[in-house]
Amino acid sequence: MASCRLRHGLALLGALVLAACSQVVPRTQGPPPPPPATQQPDVVQGLPTDTERHRVALLVPMTGPNAGVGRSIANATTMALLDTKTERLRVTTYDTGKGAAVAARQAIAEGAKLILGPLTADEVRTVAPLARAAGVPIISYSNDESVAGNGVYLLGYSPEQSVERVIGFARARGLSNFAALVPKGVYGERAGSAFLSKVKAVGGTVVAMETFDRSPASVQAAVKRLGASSSYDALLIADVGRIALQAAPLARAAGGADMRILGTELWNTETGLTASAALRGAWYASVSDGLYRTLANKYRTSYGASPYRLASLGYDAVLLTVRIASDWKPGAVFPVARLGDAEGFAGIDGAFRFNRSGIAERALEVSEIGAGTTSVVDAAPRGFAK
Repeated sequence: MASCRLRHGLALLGALVLAACSQVVPRTQGPPPPPPATQQPDVVQGLPTDTERHRVALLVPMTGPNAGVGRSIANATTMALLDTKTERLRVTTYDTGKGAAVAARQAIAEGAKLILGPLTADEVRTVAPLARAAGVPIISYSNDESVAGNGVYLLGYSPEQSVERVIGFARARGLSNFAALVPKGVYGERAGSAFLSKVKAVGGTVVAMETFDRSPASVQAAVKRLGASSSYDALLIADVGRIALQAAPLARAAGGADMRILGTELWNTETGLTASAALRGAWYASVSDGLYRTLANKYRTSYGASPYRLASLGYDAVLLTVRIASDWKPGAVFPVARLGDAEGFAGIDGAFRFNRSGIAERALEVSEIGAGTTSVVDAAPRGFAK
């Protein structure tokens, strides 16, 4: 059961974001164009001079190909600072688009005691040795578990956790024979490994697992190699919604009319899934979208554009820091031990906590695709048992 402090955090979080207007962003919204440049009221450039506040560095790309994502995170960071009305934090943004190492060195030289970001695993590999030498912990938006630990904490969404959640749910609903389609590459390797281990752990049977390179011909060939669909009653399509839209009709046509299709967190903001008859009844696991929809609406009101989905990580990183700031003396090292709080933390994306490896364990929900809409069929837990 979640602690009183976690429940209080959830109540505070709801009060912050529910102050926004009632219009919601559709669940199936895809990646939007980058939001326009906006003056940051509480995310500042240059050397911080307020010694009464904690100096925190935000390392995100504000220029270059990922600038839209970086600006969404930066804007959401500003929103969190304003919503919490905190006077304890001074967040300075540093552009990793001009070089992650340059940004990190400047942040450390200007007195940052905590780094939020960077965005990618490669950037984390560049920044981590510099931060570690200075005794500055990193809370990154990456989900690449290979860079976690030794002062690096990951907030990114884990494909392994999504796969484990949906497989566990399917097994609990009576499905026992599983097949999977996974893309070639790092994501597919991680999803495939999680698939194999989770099916075994819950007493199911892996009938087949095929890989593909995301071309239509390769997807078609992979479905064909799965063999007779009657031999499995659940098919995991561990890729983006675009691939699911291609693969699902092929799998149905092969005789799998009654097969349950399963998906991952990559389906969360994909467009078109609810229009596909072949995906009707499919289940996928992801973070909850309830509070995010309200946040996204408030963001659009403030910035005139829709945020990228990762914007919630920027907001949640601030909530996390604000909670810990009560035990953190300005100018002192960040109390990194607090990140290991077994009770976890409340955020836009639901409850989460860091495990011993520095990876965010998340409370995920399972949704079902219907005709023109999706619905939650198994809600995310509100907290963690110790």
